Amino acid sequence: MSSAIASKSIDIKKGLLDAVLAGLLALIVFGPIVGVVLDGYSFNLEFKRVGAMIGVVMLGRFALSLYLQTARGELLIQRFESASSGVHVRAPDYKTRLRWIIPLIMLAAVIFPLFAGKYLLTVVILGLIYVLLGLGLNIVVGLAGLLDLGYVAFYAIGAYGLALGYEYLGLGFWSVLPLSPLIAAMAGALLGFPVLRMHGDYLAIVTLGFGEIIRLILNNWLDFTGGPNGMSVPSPTFFGLELGRRAKEGGVPFHEFFGIAYNPNLKFLFIYVVLFLVVMLVLYVKHRLTRMPVGRAWEALREDEIACRAMGLNHVLVKLSAFMLGASTAGLAGVFFASYQGFVNPSSFTFFESALILAIVVLGGMGSTVGVVIAAFVLTVAPELLRAFADYRVLLFGILMVLMMIWRPRGLIRISRSGFTPRKGVAP
Repeated sequence: MSSAIASKSIDIKKGLLDAVLAGLLALIVFGPIVGVVLDGYSFNLEFKRVGAMIGVVMLGRFALSLYLQTARGELLIQRFESASSGVHVRAPDYKTRLRWIIPLIMLAAVIFPLFAGKYLLTVVILGLIYVLLGLGLNIVVGLAGLLDLGYVAFYAIGAYGLALGYEYLGLGFWSVLPLSPLIAAMAGALLGFPVLRMHGDYLAIVTLGFGEIIRLILNNWLDFTGGPNGMSVPSPTFFGLELGRRAKEGGVPFHEFFGIAYNPNLKFLFIYVVLFLVVMLVLYVKHRLTRMPVGRAWEALREDEIACRAMGLNHVLVKLSAFMLGASTAGLAGVFFASYQGFVNPSSFTFFESALILAIVVLGGMGSTVGVVIAAFVLTVAPELLRAFADYRVLLFGILMVLMMIWRPRGLIRISRSGFTPRKGVAP
């Protein structure tokens, strides 16, 4: 096999044809975006910029085409094709590398706040919030196979739960933190019941409508939610000690109680620590659930609902459990987002947020926990660190997703299963 690959000659004509096709696609994609620059009510054509970008694309595609015709290129294509096929089953005695990686990550997480500035700390907090969102949607879409395009609604319920709870009931961060998953799970059940008989595109349309209904309610119920003006959110406290420079209503600030210098990043440090612990707890719970009967039932539902019902599984409970657990995780993320922002309004919960969370699940790998964690940081932290390319972030995001669908259709990390050795005297 390898000798046949090595003896294969390079076809220059094929490379040139691929380069021309890539140039035409680049003209279609970049021409209207880069080549037309608005100037008031008129526009200017930038042929040089478009020509430069098309030239770069054609040269890159020509070089890639020639490389893929070599022995190493053929092996690379074979590896990609084999890596994206099916569920990977490990050997029974396989020892995962995560037993070394997880302690190192936890050690890095403990050391990180000692050296991070406010900006970097807030970026990592945002990444952890999207890790929670990705883990929740991964249950619904990745494991249960239920396409949910209105997932941001549960995110909004958690965030507004904290704001409304403080405004009307006097509840704080610690009171709402355990309540928000319950409220969001109830909303997930309300959404799950009407869509039990729906599949695929129909389910996506209904869930999309649910997300828009929640956003419009928050936007138009001025007397209750503040409408587009939004609502303020209180800062979290530590056993009643406030984390600001000055306490409100006769309270005691954290730094004065402990006799330490005031740190303006104290609020974000506190949110980071609590959020990291919650993320680790959710990761552990999800890891256990995927190995329990309910996790196997989700995957059976994803692969074939008819076969799932024929096996005697209650598809109603399986779907509802996926919707409710996914929604509860989004409710948790919403509480941390509201505390992190100090303010919430409906513009933070648009359809684009649902699309971004779904992209995290697809990019990381449907059902893959580690892949979702990596993808959440790639799609949220990287744009923040690359603000110089802010005008092209959506374009780069689209290109990345297209490339992923071509090269890694099952995501960065595919699902793996641990093999087992049959016991003696038991039929395999």
